[in-house]
Amino acid sequence: MKISLFQGILFAVFGIGAFIGLFVFATHTSNTGSSDTVGTVVIWGTLPKAGIETTLAAVGQTDQTLKNVSYVQKNPATLTSDLAAAIATDTAPDLILASQEELKVLSKFITPIPLATLPASTFVNTFIEGGRIFAIPSGVGYYGIPFLVDPLVLFSNRAILSSNGIAKPPATWEALTGLVPNVALLTPTRQITRGLIALGTYHNVHNARGILSTIFLQTGVPLSSYSASGMLAANLGKTSSSGVPSGQAVLGFYTQFADPSKVSYTWNGSLPDSQQAFLAGDLALYLGYASEARFLTQANPNLNFNVAPVPQPATATTKSVYGLIYAFMIPRGAKNVEGAYQAAALLTNSAEQTAAAANTGLAPATLNQLAQAPADPVAAVAYLVALYTKGWLSPASADTDSVFSGMIGNVISGRSSLNTALVSAEQTLTSLLQK
Repeated sequence: MKISLFQGILFAVFGIGAFIGLFVFATHTSNTGSSDTVGTVVIWGTLPKAGIETTLAAVGQTDQTLKNVSYVQKNPATLTSDLAAAIATDTAPDLILASQEELKVLSKFITPIPLATLPASTFVNTFIEGGRIFAIPSGVGYYGIPFLVDPLVLFSNRAILSSNGIAKPPATWEALTGLVPNVALLTPTRQITRGLIALGTYHNVHNARGILSTIFLQTGVPLSSYSASGMLAANLGKTSSSGVPSGQAVLGFYTQFADPSKVSYTWNGSLPDSQQAFLAGDLALYLGYASEARFLTQANPNLNFNVAPVPQPATATTKSVYGLIYAFMIPRGAKNVEGAYQAAALLTNSAEQTAAAANTGLAPATLNQLAQAPADPVAAVAYLVALYTKGWLSPASADTDSVFSGMIGNVISGRSSLNTALVSAEQTLTSLLQK
């Protein structure tokens, strides 16, 4: 068993009492031996069961310390309520594997990892920058250990692009917008028969929450932030010292694609879900998570698609994209806290990270693994984009969808101005964040 620097520090700092014996035992046990130093560890997670179970089965054969680690898939929408009930009945799991989208509502049920266990310097040097979303705001430690990343990427229909003389997917939003007149097909009555990309509406844009979050983050809008007093509030960029507030610019850019009066018109609310439109060959570009590549291939084996990074603003000096950053967290009431810490740390080993990424279609969260570019073209893009993947502390996903959907709907229907819709959404999000 190979111990990384991160694991060595984690174990060493926890090397008091029983954990000293645990660490020494682990580091001196053969991979093929029968000793079990982690013990029974039950993980509840929101990632699909098949990929994680396959990973655990594979690593359990080569690293006997992980042989009694098991996984239970949970619905993200009910994870928090399920965990609360389990804690109340003394049946809590040992680890939670969930993304930052569940962090805000989960955090009150999580046992933090103190800086004495996981120093800030070790965390920063081990994990992607976006992993810092799991840092406790007061600076006393971390809610979790980052494990895998599922970034948004740009899928493109190669046949549509090549038939229109486009050699490669657009790298900037400006270039993408300029492609609309050449690629989108409209009837004389402005009915869309083929779209360039699904943007502008919400209900039929697959991954609309992540897409909108991406554009806000790329514009420098954090979506949520802590005040000096420690209160978490929404921040949608509704104010500016000069010019158009950045939040309004984001809304204006996004909704233009659903405005029939604009040359960028390429999508509307009457069209099917964007993922299905892409599978049917009626959409040239599709914004989806890297993990969707396998589904797209299975759903339509004849679809010839390419994968590229999500476009960035032409003026951007740094890159940003929204993604799901999954981390191991120890819930209150865990029976095997020491084993849970050790299992989470061991699963950041190179072999374990490689296996998990390959089995799930996601990217590792550790910098050393992301430096090892895989041969698979989809995985190579996911690894690259994972380095600058970010998230934000949000309310429950259903609540966020409701706010964002209302904001977009009010703009494209003409019921609200950009500013009014933005202010209302920010106020509602803040209320939800402070519940």
